[in-house]
Amino acid sequence: MTDKLASPCISICQINPTNGECVGCYRTRSEIARWSAMTTDEQKALLLELGERRTAATGITRRQTRRRSA
Repeated sequence: MTDKLASPCISICQINPTNGECVGCYRTRSEIARWSAMTTDEQKALLLELGERRTAATGITRRQTRRRSA
């Protein structure tokens, strides 16, 4: 069994009234509600789409990671 992915929520939870997307994670309300019921493949596909939404909204292609290399 494959483990589910961690939620893309970054605790900036505010829905943009213009496009219906969260200004923090770029998910819609329905995507937020469905996250835990999605398969891992569905979650991965949504994460790719969220990256595209973030790039379209901000021009930033990838967030910097907070992880430190060992």
